[in-house]
Amino acid sequence: MQLSREDLLKAYRRMVMIREFEEAVHEEFSAGSIPGFVHLYAGEEASGVGVCMHLNDNDYIASTHRGHGHCLAKDCDEHAMMLEIFGKKEGLCGGKGGSMHIADLSKGMMGANGIVGGGPPLICGAALTAKTLKTGGVAVAFVGDGASNQGTVFESYNLAKILNLPAIFVVEDNGYAEATSSRYSVAGSQVNRGKAFDIPAVEVDGSDFFAVWEAAREAVERARNGGGPSLIHSRVLRYYGHFEGDAMTYRPADEVANYRAQKDPLMQFRRRVTEAGLLDGSALDEIDRSVKDRIAQCVVQAKSAPEPTEADLLTDVYISY
Repeated sequence: MQLSREDLLKAYRRMVMIREFEEAVHEEFSAGSIPGFVHLYAGEEASGVGVCMHLNDNDYIASTHRGHGHCLAKDCDEHAMMLEIFGKKEGLCGGKGGSMHIADLSKGMMGANGIVGGGPPLICGAALTAKTLKTGGVAVAFVGDGASNQGTVFESYNLAKILNLPAIFVVEDNGYAEATSSRYSVAGSQVNRGKAFDIPAVEVDGSDFFAVWEAAREAVERARNGGGPSLIHSRVLRYYGHFEGDAMTYRPADEVANYRAQKDPLMQFRRRVTEAGLLDGSALDEIDRSVKDRIAQCVVQAKSAPEPTEADLLTDVYISY
């Protein structure tokens, strides 16, 4: 299936938006402007966007603690996201969630999650709702390679299979479960785990938008047509540490530089579409410029935006019955 020119531009813009957003958060957190804790998604853009291009606002996703990329891939508003990460009153969650708990239910984004493996049980509930109400919706859980070993994930595979839920599990294997290489933290390909639960499973190069897009297309069509759950093992690489401030002494010094030069998701996408004559390089350059300006504007506005008041912070925390 061929993507339209409009879809290609949309996909590239979302990937660039994630990259620029994360680069800006990296700089601002390093400068001490952002409170709390931050985990960045830079380098994994093609994985989240390749999946979410098939989804709409009636479909749900659950994220990991590395949630900014999934938010933007699901088309959440970048300005409200930046306000949230800066802890401001008009943020996506009123400044209460911050980076690790950012969410937007109006877009079907059930939230980033500080609990390793906490997302799959949530999307089983969303998938069960979609099936019961016959909405045609699907639910997608993004998990990391470390989370793939959690009992919550295995139980979710089992439940989704037994109930034939429209659920998709995307294991984003970024090479490291925190500081442990996935060579030691994950026993081979996730495809074998899918087979163990009798769930259709495939492994893809997560740096290749088109490979992810095709795998996700099949999984989403299967789910919408009543074919049950699927599993996608997406091999990616994060450009920054497990968290901001991570010295990354556990990884080879040239690993990221070599990956950027050979497999950077944005670079691959640009080369593929321009060589095929699908898009002109000038159109992509314009997206690069406009998105960079937009994110810079978001940062400036977030810095000057009002802080939550005491009343704001207590709203939704305590309730009287």
